[in-house]
Amino acid sequence: MTIHITPSGQACGAIVTGVDLTEPLPDKTVDAIRTAWLDHHVLSFPDQAMTDDDLERFTRYFGDFGNDPFFDPIEGRQHIAAIRRDADEKSPLFAENWHSDWSFQAHPPAGTCLLGITIPPVGGDTLFADQHKALEAMPPDMRKQYEGLTAIHSAQMAYAPDGAYGEKDEGRSMAIRPHESARETQTHPLIREHRETGRLGLFSCMGYIIGFDGIAQEEALPLLQQLYAWQSREEFVYRHQWQPDMLVMWDNRSVLHRATGGYDGHDRLLHRTTIAAYQP
Repeated sequence: MTIHITPSGQACGAIVTGVDLTEPLPDKTVDAIRTAWLDHHVLSFPDQAMTDDDLERFTRYFGDFGNDPFFDPIEGRQHIAAIRRDADEKSPLFAENWHSDWSFQAHPPAGTCLLGITIPPVGGDTLFADQHKALEAMPPDMRKQYEGLTAIHSAQMAYAPDGAYGEKDEGRSMAIRPHESARETQTHPLIREHRETGRLGLFSCMGYIIGFDGIAQEEALPLLQQLYAWQSREEFVYRHQWQPDMLVMWDNRSVLHRATGGYDGHDRLLHRTTIAAYQP
Protein backbone atom coordinates (compact mmCIF):
# COMPACT_ATOMS: atom_id res chain seq x y z
CA MET A 1 0.00 0.00 0.00
CA THR A 2 1.41 3.38 -1.06
CA ILE A 3 0.52 6.59 0.74
CA HIS A 4 -0.64 9.49 -1.44
CA ILE A 5 -0.64 13.17 -0.40
CA THR A 6 -2.88 15.47 -2.47
CA PRO A 7 -2.68 19.20 -1.62
CA SER A 8 -6.04 20.94 -1.21
CA GLY A 9 -5.15 23.72 -3.66
CA GLN A 10 -6.08 26.25 -0.98
CA ALA A 11 -3.89 28.10 1.53
CA CYS A 12 -3.00 24.87 3.35
CA GLY A 13 -4.32 21.35 3.84
CA ALA A 14 -3.94 18.02 2.04
CA ILE A 15 -5.86 14.77 1.59
CA VAL A 16 -4.11 11.52 2.54
CA THR A 17 -5.09 8.24 0.88
CA GLY A 18 -3.52 4.82 0.52
CA VAL A 19 -3.35 4.20 4.28
CA ASP A 20 -5.61 2.24 6.63
CA LEU A 21 -5.80 3.88 10.05
CA THR A 22 -7.79 0.99 11.51
CA GLU A 23 -4.55 -1.02 11.52
CA PRO A 24 -1.20 -0.33 13.23
CA LEU A 25 1.10 1.73 11.00
CA PRO A 26 4.74 0.99 10.21
CA ASP A 27 7.29 3.62 11.22
CA LYS A 28 7.90 4.56 7.58
CA THR A 29 4.24 5.47 7.12
CA VAL A 30 4.10 7.45 10.37
CA ASP A 31 7.18 9.40 9.27
CA ALA A 32 5.56 10.18 5.92
CA ILE A 33 2.39 11.40 7.65
CA ARG A 34 4.39 13.59 10.05
CA THR A 35 6.30 15.13 7.16
CA ALA A 36 3.05 15.88 5.32
CA TRP A 37 1.50 17.27 8.51
CA LEU A 38 4.40 19.69 8.99
CA ASP A 39 4.31 20.68 5.31
CA HIS A 40 0.54 21.14 4.92
CA HIS A 41 -0.54 21.83 8.55
CA VAL A 42 -3.95 20.14 8.06
CA LEU A 43 -4.39 16.55 6.85
CA SER A 44 -7.66 14.75 6.13
CA PHE A 45 -7.98 10.97 5.85
CA PRO A 46 -11.26 9.94 4.15
CA ASP A 47 -12.95 6.54 4.47
CA GLN A 48 -11.49 5.58 7.85
CA ALA A 49 -14.06 3.60 9.86
CA MET A 50 -12.04 4.03 13.05
CA THR A 51 -12.94 2.96 16.56
CA ASP A 52 -11.96 4.95 19.64
CA ASP A 53 -9.06 2.52 20.12
CA ASP A 54 -7.89 3.34 16.59
CA LEU A 55 -8.17 7.07 17.26
CA GLU A 56 -6.09 6.81 20.42
CA ARG A 57 -3.46 4.62 18.74
CA PHE A 58 -3.14 7.06 15.83
CA THR A 59 -2.83 10.06 18.16
CA ARG A 60 -0.01 8.42 20.10
CA TYR A 61 2.12 8.06 16.97
CA PHE A 62 2.67 11.82 17.12
CA GLY A 63 3.16 12.44 20.84
CA ASP A 64 1.60 12.01 24.25
CA PHE A 65 -2.02 12.90 24.82
CA GLY A 66 -2.59 16.57 25.56
CA ASN A 67 -4.56 17.86 28.53
CA ASP A 68 -8.13 19.00 27.78
CA PRO A 69 -8.92 21.05 30.90
CA PHE A 70 -12.52 22.11 30.26
CA PHE A 71 -14.05 19.09 28.53
CA ASP A 72 -15.35 15.93 30.16
CA PRO A 73 -14.13 12.85 28.27
CA ILE A 74 -16.57 10.36 26.83
CA GLU A 75 -17.55 7.43 29.03
CA GLY A 76 -14.80 4.86 29.43
CA ARG A 77 -12.03 7.07 28.00
CA GLN A 78 -9.61 9.56 29.49
CA HIS A 79 -8.39 11.27 26.35
CA ILE A 80 -11.36 11.48 23.95
CA ALA A 81 -13.91 14.28 24.05
CA ALA A 82 -17.15 14.46 22.07
CA ILE A 83 -17.66 17.54 19.89
CA ARG A 84 -21.41 17.22 19.72
CA ARG A 85 -24.42 19.25 18.65
CA ASP A 86 -27.92 17.79 18.66
CA ALA A 87 -30.44 18.45 15.91
CA ASP A 88 -32.76 20.48 18.16
CA GLU A 89 -30.00 22.39 19.99
CA LYS A 90 -30.50 26.17 20.29
CA SER A 91 -27.32 27.17 22.16
CA PRO A 92 -24.73 29.31 20.32
CA LEU A 93 -22.44 27.37 18.00
CA PHE A 94 -19.38 25.99 19.78
CA ALA A 95 -15.90 27.24 18.70
CA GLU A 96 -17.23 29.66 16.09
CA ASN A 97 -14.39 32.15 16.69
CA TRP A 98 -10.85 31.72 15.37
CA HIS A 99 -8.45 30.14 17.87
CA SER A 100 -5.54 27.77 18.42
CA ASP A 101 -6.50 24.98 20.82
CA TRP A 102 -5.61 25.62 24.46
CA SER A 103 -3.07 28.37 23.68
CA PHE A 104 -3.46 29.54 27.29
CA GLN A 105 -1.54 26.50 28.57
CA ALA A 106 2.15 26.67 29.47
CA HIS A 107 2.76 23.98 26.82
CA PRO A 108 -0.13 24.17 24.33
CA PRO A 109 -0.88 21.04 22.31
CA ALA A 110 1.07 20.47 19.12
CA GLY A 111 -1.96 19.15 17.32
CA THR A 112 -5.58 18.06 17.40
CA CYS A 113 -7.25 15.01 15.85
CA LEU A 114 -10.96 15.01 15.03
CA LEU A 115 -12.87 11.97 13.78
CA GLY A 116 -16.16 12.51 11.97
CA ILE A 117 -18.83 10.11 13.22
CA THR A 118 -22.20 11.74 12.52
CA ILE A 119 -21.81 14.34 9.79
CA PRO A 120 -24.76 16.48 8.61
CA PRO A 121 -25.62 16.47 4.90
CA VAL A 122 -25.13 20.26 4.77
CA GLY A 123 -22.96 22.81 6.58
CA GLY A 124 -20.51 22.24 9.41
CA ASP A 125 -17.33 23.08 7.50
CA THR A 126 -14.20 23.81 9.54
CA LEU A 127 -12.01 26.73 8.49
CA PHE A 128 -8.24 26.82 8.96
CA ALA A 129 -5.99 29.89 8.62
CA ASP A 130 -2.27 29.42 7.87
CA GLN A 131 -0.36 31.61 10.34
CA HIS A 132 3.00 31.20 8.62
CA LYS A 133 1.55 32.70 5.46
CA ALA A 134 -0.23 35.39 7.48
CA LEU A 135 3.07 36.51 8.99
CA GLU A 136 5.04 36.28 5.75
CA ALA A 137 2.46 38.37 3.85
CA MET A 138 2.11 41.00 6.57
CA PRO A 139 3.15 44.49 5.40
CA PRO A 140 6.48 45.58 6.96
CA ASP A 141 4.95 48.55 8.80
CA MET A 142 2.30 46.32 10.35
CA ARG A 143 4.80 43.60 11.23
CA LYS A 144 6.95 46.13 13.12
CA GLN A 145 4.00 46.75 15.44
CA TYR A 146 3.99 43.09 16.51
CA GLU A 147 7.62 42.04 16.46
CA GLY A 148 8.94 41.37 19.95
CA LEU A 149 5.51 41.37 21.61
CA THR A 150 4.63 38.85 24.29
CA ALA A 151 0.96 37.88 24.29
CA ILE A 152 -1.05 37.24 27.44
CA HIS A 153 -3.32 34.20 27.02
CA SER A 154 -6.29 33.18 29.14
CA ALA A 155 -9.39 31.00 28.84
CA GLN A 156 -11.45 33.36 30.99
CA MET A 157 -13.74 34.67 28.25
CA ALA A 158 -14.72 31.15 27.26
CA TYR A 159 -14.46 28.80 30.22
CA ALA A 160 -14.66 30.88 33.42
CA PRO A 161 -18.01 30.47 35.25
CA ASP A 162 -19.14 33.79 33.78
CA GLY A 163 -17.64 33.05 30.34
CA ALA A 164 -19.32 32.15 27.06
CA TYR A 165 -19.49 28.47 28.05
CA GLY A 166 -20.01 29.16 31.74
CA GLU A 167 -22.90 28.78 34.15
CA LYS A 168 -25.40 30.70 31.97
CA ASP A 169 -24.71 28.51 28.92
CA GLU A 170 -27.75 26.23 28.95
CA GLY A 171 -29.10 23.53 26.67
CA ARG A 172 -25.74 22.47 25.26
CA SER A 173 -25.15 18.82 24.42
CA MET A 174 -21.36 19.01 24.79
CA ALA A 175 -19.87 18.11 28.18
CA ILE A 176 -18.10 21.40 28.95
CA ARG A 177 -16.91 22.04 32.52
CA PRO A 178 -16.24 25.74 33.26
CA HIS A 179 -13.92 26.47 36.19
CA GLU A 180 -12.32 29.39 38.02
CA SER A 181 -8.91 28.17 36.82
CA ALA A 182 -9.84 29.59 33.40
CA ARG A 183 -8.92 33.04 34.77
CA GLU A 184 -5.25 32.08 34.99
CA THR A 185 -2.89 33.65 32.46
CA GLN A 186 0.08 32.41 30.46
CA THR A 187 2.46 34.30 28.17
CA HIS A 188 3.86 33.28 24.78
CA PRO A 189 5.72 35.24 22.08
CA LEU A 190 3.23 36.43 19.48
CA ILE A 191 5.68 35.62 16.70
CA ARG A 192 7.36 32.34 17.48
CA GLU A 193 9.39 29.60 15.86
CA HIS A 194 7.78 26.27 15.12
CA ARG A 195 9.48 23.69 17.36
CA GLU A 196 9.92 21.14 14.57
CA THR A 197 10.34 23.16 11.39
CA GLY A 198 11.88 26.40 12.71
CA ARG A 199 9.47 28.41 10.57
CA LEU A 200 8.20 31.66 12.10
CA GLY A 201 4.47 32.22 12.46
CA LEU A 202 1.83 34.09 14.42
CA PHE A 203 0.59 32.16 17.45
CA SER A 204 -3.07 32.36 18.49
CA CYS A 205 -5.35 35.40 18.34
CA MET A 206 -7.82 37.64 20.14
CA GLY A 207 -10.09 35.60 22.35
CA TYR A 208 -7.48 33.50 24.07
CA ILE A 209 -5.07 36.44 23.76
CA ILE A 210 -6.39 39.09 26.16
CA GLY A 211 -3.51 41.59 25.92
CA PHE A 212 0.22 42.15 25.51
CA ASP A 213 2.80 42.18 28.26
CA GLY A 214 3.80 45.73 29.16
CA ILE A 215 1.17 47.41 26.97
CA ALA A 216 -1.88 49.19 28.37
CA GLN A 217 -5.19 47.58 27.46
CA GLU A 218 -6.43 50.66 25.59
CA GLU A 219 -3.37 50.33 23.33
CA ALA A 220 -3.48 46.53 23.12
CA LEU A 221 -7.11 46.22 22.02
CA PRO A 222 -6.71 48.00 18.64
CA LEU A 223 -3.59 45.93 17.97
CA LEU A 224 -5.52 42.73 18.71
CA GLN A 225 -8.46 43.75 16.54
CA GLN A 226 -6.19 44.64 13.62
CA LEU A 227 -4.29 41.37 14.04
CA TYR A 228 -7.47 39.28 14.16
CA ALA A 229 -8.73 40.81 10.92
CA TRP A 230 -5.40 40.17 9.21
CA GLN A 231 -4.91 36.58 10.42
CA SER A 232 -8.20 35.40 8.97
CA ARG A 233 -7.99 36.99 5.51
CA GLU A 234 -9.38 34.76 2.76
CA GLU A 235 -6.00 34.17 1.11
CA PHE A 236 -4.75 32.40 4.25
CA VAL A 237 -7.82 30.15 4.70
CA TYR A 238 -8.56 26.52 3.86
CA ARG A 239 -12.22 25.45 4.07
CA HIS A 240 -12.58 21.81 5.04
CA GLN A 241 -15.72 19.86 4.14
CA TRP A 242 -16.43 16.84 6.32
CA GLN A 243 -17.48 13.31 5.45
CA PRO A 244 -18.49 10.46 7.76
CA ASP A 245 -15.52 8.28 8.76
CA MET A 246 -13.05 11.07 8.03
CA LEU A 247 -10.14 11.83 10.35
CA VAL A 248 -8.62 15.30 10.33
CA MET A 249 -5.43 16.28 12.14
CA TRP A 250 -4.05 19.80 12.32
CA ASP A 251 -1.03 21.60 13.70
CA ASN A 252 -2.02 24.12 16.39
CA ARG A 253 1.41 25.73 16.05
CA SER A 254 0.75 26.64 12.41
CA VAL A 255 -2.97 27.32 11.98
CA LEU A 256 -5.98 28.89 13.58
CA HIS A 257 -9.33 27.17 13.13
CA ARG A 258 -13.01 27.80 13.67
CA ALA A 259 -16.31 25.99 13.30
CA THR A 260 -19.16 26.99 11.00
CA GLY A 261 -22.86 26.18 11.25
CA GLY A 262 -25.54 25.76 8.62
CA TYR A 263 -26.78 22.34 9.75
CA ASP A 264 -29.71 23.19 12.03
CA GLY A 265 -32.03 20.24 12.38
CA HIS A 266 -29.23 17.70 12.03
CA ASP A 267 -27.14 15.88 14.62
CA ARG A 268 -23.36 16.31 14.46
CA LEU A 269 -20.82 14.24 16.41
CA LEU A 270 -17.03 14.07 16.24
CA HIS A 271 -14.51 12.52 18.62
CA ARG A 272 -11.48 14.62 19.54
CA THR A 273 -8.01 14.01 20.93
CA THR A 274 -5.10 16.38 21.38
CA ILE A 275 -1.40 15.77 20.77
CA ALA A 276 0.81 17.12 23.53
CA ALA A 277 3.50 19.71 22.87
CA TYR A 278 6.52 18.32 21.05
CA GLN A 279 9.51 17.96 23.35
CA PRO A 280 12.74 17.40 21.33
